[in-house]
Amino acid sequence: MSQKASVAKNVSYVGPFITMVLLFFVVGFLTTANTQFQKPLQEAFLSEAGSFKNTFAMLITFSWFLAYPLSGGIGAKWVDRVGYRSTLIRALIVMIAGMALICASSLVAVHMPEAGLAFGGINLPFGFIVFLLGSFVMGASVTILQVVLNPYLSACEVRGTQSIQRMAIGGASNSIGTTVAPYFVTAVVFGGLAMEAVSVESLLLPFLAMLIIIALIAGVLSRISLPDISGTRAEGNEKLEESVWSFSHLKLGVIAIFFYVGAEVCIGANITMYAFERNMASPALLATLYWGGMLIGRLVGSSLSTISPRTQLTVTTVCAAVLTLAAIVVDDPWMLAGVGLFHSIMWGAIFTLSIAQLGKYTSAASGVFMIGVVGGAILPLLQGILADSMGGWRFSWAIVIFCEAFMLYYALVGSRVRKSAV
Repeated sequence: MSQKASVAKNVSYVGPFITMVLLFFVVGFLTTANTQFQKPLQEAFLSEAGSFKNTFAMLITFSWFLAYPLSGGIGAKWVDRVGYRSTLIRALIVMIAGMALICASSLVAVHMPEAGLAFGGINLPFGFIVFLLGSFVMGASVTILQVVLNPYLSACEVRGTQSIQRMAIGGASNSIGTTVAPYFVTAVVFGGLAMEAVSVESLLLPFLAMLIIIALIAGVLSRISLPDISGTRAEGNEKLEESVWSFSHLKLGVIAIFFYVGAEVCIGANITMYAFERNMASPALLATLYWGGMLIGRLVGSSLSTISPRTQLTVTTVCAAVLTLAAIVVDDPWMLAGVGLFHSIMWGAIFTLSIAQLGKYTSAASGVFMIGVVGGAILPLLQGILADSMGGWRFSWAIVIFCEAFMLYYALVGSRVRKSAV
């Protein structure tokens, strides 16, 4: 059954489509806000981390993205068992739990300031460890959200759009969230304080407010009709005859998304660290420009109805690699900020190519697709280790060029459908 045929002709998906787009904003905002805590919490918690300050700061991003391979399968199973809407509500409940842990990290830091884990002359405060746990749980919640959002947005037909356009619109909403998040952290959460003046007590009220907002969203979603989409998941006791890993374009797509998310987060999270190293004014501005470039690119991508995902992915990976190489050569973070424009459509292009012609395997494929997002945990951490070992961030950006090279291979070769389920 084709994807088009699987969508009921008498059902309007405009309302659900808008809901998915709004939730993409939530995912983007929270993911980027989490990465922006690296520098403030490095100053607040890691004064006794010695020469490993960058490495331990990367654990904030690592813990978030580590949740993707561990919870993507859970989200796919929930979709098959209880449907899309119930899975969304469960994901938001998990998100509330994660925010509660982040609030608790502030309380632990205030009331147990001396408590910590000491080893090898390094002391990690318990408040920091609780924050990492909260970051992991929050990462799990947005993983499960995306297991729903990506296939639903791809399959819910809205008149006048194609799959990659709907993904680009969702991505644009995601980018609005990622663009405002850096200044939310610096201006709202930490009140515009200089980094050396940051106090972890500043976390409590903003995240308590966000916890309440997410609880309200969950309550509203529980009352909204979210039609199911047949043909995109195993229903009832239906068994999938084959493993989703038997589809090579999906398997290579998971690897491609590993490198895409790794490259995206390396720049989005670490460009601020690079700017601080270079003593640049307003380091958060670079992150905002990077995510803002992604927003512009996705808005443009939402209108590209005649250019194939394969062509879009080919052009953008080449351009991103060239800009990153230029940043290394001239030692200039501003070049990296421009990469966001070309990273903008890569997620939608890779996802669209990965689930092509998968039919009832689509939901399961979306779950395993999330495994690749662990690149956002591993590669920025690896980059932090490289920055520590090489005495700076400049040449660590070579890792991004390698990522772009694999995505170019996927666009040209790996995304070809050699085996179809429809």
